[in-house]
Amino acid sequence: KVESTAQVEEDNKHTDHKMSASLGGKSLALSHGAKVKARKQDGFVRVRKRDLEKLTTEVMQLREFLPRVLNGDLIEILHKARAAQTMREHLAQEQEQLQQECLHLQSRLDAVQTECQKEREEKLLLREQLWQSGAELQQQADFCSGLGSAACSLLWSCSAKEDTVTHWLADGKLQSFLAVAAQTLESFVRSLDEEVKTQTEDHNSQDHQFVLALAGTITNIAAVTCGRDFLSSSAHVLMDTLMKLLELMKPGVFPKLKVCVEQHDTNHWLMLMALYNVSISVKGLKYITENPGLLPLIWTLLDDGDWEVCLHSLRLLQSLLLEEEVLLLLGSSLLDPDLQARVSWLTSSVQPSLRLAAQQTLEDLQALQQV
Repeated sequence: KVESTAQVEEDNKHTDHKMSASLGGKSLALSHGAKVKARKQDGFVRVRKRDLEKLTTEVMQLREFLPRVLNGDLIEILHKARAAQTMREHLAQEQEQLQQECLHLQSRLDAVQTECQKEREEKLLLREQLWQSGAELQQQADFCSGLGSAACSLLWSCSAKEDTVTHWLADGKLQSFLAVAAQTLESFVRSLDEEVKTQTEDHNSQDHQFVLALAGTITNIAAVTCGRDFLSSSAHVLMDTLMKLLELMKPGVFPKLKVCVEQHDTNHWLMLMALYNVSISVKGLKYITENPGLLPLIWTLLDDGDWEVCLHSLRLLQSLLLEEEVLLLLGSSLLDPDLQARVSWLTSSVQPSLRLAAQQTLEDLQALQQV
């Protein structure tokens, strides 16, 4: 019986030994003090009872604890495997979603590139059309400048006759002409700064001749008694514009427009001369003296580098000094020592006419101080 039991235990021992080897690579071993005596005898093995009990105890312990260890590790491995599987599926879904987004973005990119190419072609076409329109506009501007220059030159020549101005006033069209003239002069003077900056100012151009003829026509109208009366009563906007433009024009810039230009051996006085002609009329003189910028304008023009501008500025100042009502209005300003010093400085000019006008004006200022 003992031998049968030993045989069973030996079989269990071999079984447990295989399990232990597959799990941890460790085999069940007996204590070093134990001496196993075995010998083969008809398929039986003889083992001491004490060793057998010890072996039995170890086998029972293994049977009790091994499933717990295996089950915990296995469960943990299964959880990790499931988590890895879930992560893999999630990554696969994200990858598929990213591929779809990539395809969508590629489709949009293709559409945008196509649209961009189309817009580029349209832009090139519009640029070509703009260039053609600019060329046509320049041609039209040149034509209008030429036409305006020719027409105003004819008006300038015709306005030299008093009968012509009288006829224009009777016709009733002079008001609209003066309104257009004021707008044209203002637009042209404001463009002079850019021309000076770019060094493209050409006094012989059609634009300049057009404006000169326009200003000359206004000056001739003011030279006629009925014409300056009309300007004094019905062209206040034009008078204000002339004073404003004379103030805006920098010293030395286009002096012909300020004073005069030689045409057909006759001197035609322009913007400054137009103001002087208006000042001959008492009504016109009263109106321009009401403008607070008149005296500062005269001061500025007396410092201009062109002697003709200084000459006609002095003549305009003389008109102010000859009217008693103006003296009462501007008396304190006319007595300014700096003004007298500036006029005195002009008495040493090399130009005889300017020197004479400065001497006469200086005498009037000195007489005003003695009053």
